[in-house]
Amino acid sequence: MTINNNHLPHVVIVGAGFGGLRAARALAGASVNVTLIDRNNYHLFQPLLYQVATAGLSVDEIAYPIRGILRKQKNLTFIMSEVKSLNLKESEIITEQATIPFDYLLLAVGSETNFFNNTELQQHSYGLKNLQEAQSIRNHILNQFEKAVLEKDETLKRAMLTFVIAGGGPTGVEMAGAIAELVRVMHKDYPGLDPQHIQVVLLEAMDRLLVHLTLNSSTATTKALATKGVQVRLNTRVERYDGRVLQLSENQQLPSNTLIWAAGVQAASLVRELSQEKLPQNRIKVLPTLQIPQDERVFLIGDAAYLPDQHGQALPMVAPVAMQQADLAVKNLLCMIESRPLHPFKYKDLGSMATIGRNQAVAELFGLRFRGWLAWLVWLFVHLMQLVGFRNRLVVLINWAWQYLFYDRAVRLIEKGDCD
Repeated sequence: MTINNNHLPHVVIVGAGFGGLRAARALAGASVNVTLIDRNNYHLFQPLLYQVATAGLSVDEIAYPIRGILRKQKNLTFIMSEVKSLNLKESEIITEQATIPFDYLLLAVGSETNFFNNTELQQHSYGLKNLQEAQSIRNHILNQFEKAVLEKDETLKRAMLTFVIAGGGPTGVEMAGAIAELVRVMHKDYPGLDPQHIQVVLLEAMDRLLVHLTLNSSTATTKALATKGVQVRLNTRVERYDGRVLQLSENQQLPSNTLIWAAGVQAASLVRELSQEKLPQNRIKVLPTLQIPQDERVFLIGDAAYLPDQHGQALPMVAPVAMQQADLAVKNLLCMIESRPLHPFKYKDLGSMATIGRNQAVAELFGLRFRGWLAWLVWLFVHLMQLVGFRNRLVVLINWAWQYLFYDRAVRLIEKGDCD
C-alpha cells in the first residue's frame, strides 16, 4: 500500500478523537503527507454520549463523518481500519488491512473503560465509551420498563427499575441526572408502574462527588442530584456484580438489573506495549515535548499520555488536554523536520464543569465558580459550540429546547438487534 509518493515526510496519526482530529487539521498547510487512521469513519463527541444513552439525542447528532470534516485537506489520506500493533523498529503501523510506513507518528488513541481486572464486572455492567455502548444502555433501560410492566413479582420488578451508576466523576454525575430525568418521562409512558419501585442510585468510593472540583461544588452537586430523586451513596465500592445483585463494601447488597460503570478509565491497550513501567491508569510516560523516550519520532498525546503538571500531578484525561497537546505535538513535529529546537508542554487549565440535568450544573472556569441555572447555560453553550458541523449544532439545540419546554425524550426507541 503506497501512501507517500512525493518524498515529503509521511506523518501517520492514529485516532480521530479530539486530539487526533485537531492534529490532522493543524497539518493542513504543512509540507507533509498525512495519513489519519481510525477504526470508525466518524469523529465522536464523547461528552454527550450519556445523552444518547438516556434517549435525549440520536447517534448522528454527536458524530460526524471524518471524510466530510477533512475533505478539503489535500495532503491527507483517511483510512478506516483497526490498528493491531506498532512496529517502531521498522517504522510501521500494522492494521487489519495493511502495513503502513511512517516517518513520524502521532498517537492519539484515547482511553477505554477500566474494570480493574474484575472480569465479572466487565461481563455484567455497561461501559460508556462509544456509540455502541450508549445505544446498548438506552435499549437496556427501555427494555427494563417494558419487562417491569409484565412482571408480577414485586422484588424482581424493583430490581428491574433500579438503575445504578458507579463512579462520582463528571460522567457518573451526568449519567445519574439524565437517567433521573428520563425516569420522569417514563412515568407518563407507563402509568401502571408504581413510582416507588423506581430508583436511581449513584455510588462513589470516595467521600464526595466530583473530587476535582471544590468542596462547595461537590456539595451543591449532591444536593442537586437529591432534588432529582437520585440516591447518592458515598464511601461505597462495588465489589462484585452478577447481573442481578451488587455486592457492595461493608457487606451491603443492592438488587439491580442495571450497573453502568463510570468508575474508571485507562489508556487504550494499543500503546501499553510502549513501556514496561506501570503508571496509574496504564498510561505511558512521555517527555515534556510529548515524545516517547525510546523514539523521538513518536508523539503520544491525550488520555494515554502520562505527564505531570507543575505540582507533580498527572494531567487529567480530558479533551482540553488532548487538544492543547495536539497543537504542541504538531508544532514540535514540524520543528523536528526543520531541525529547530522543540518546546515543552504547558497546560492552560481553563476550568471544569458538569451538568446535573435540567437547569442544574456546576462550573469552575477562569477562576470563577458557577452553579445552578447560570452554570447550566454556560455548559450548554460550550458543548454546543464544540460539536462538529452546523447541522449537528442546530439539531442538538432544537432537541435541547424541546426537552426543556416539554420535559420529553424523543429517542425512546428499542433497537431489536440489541435487546436484552
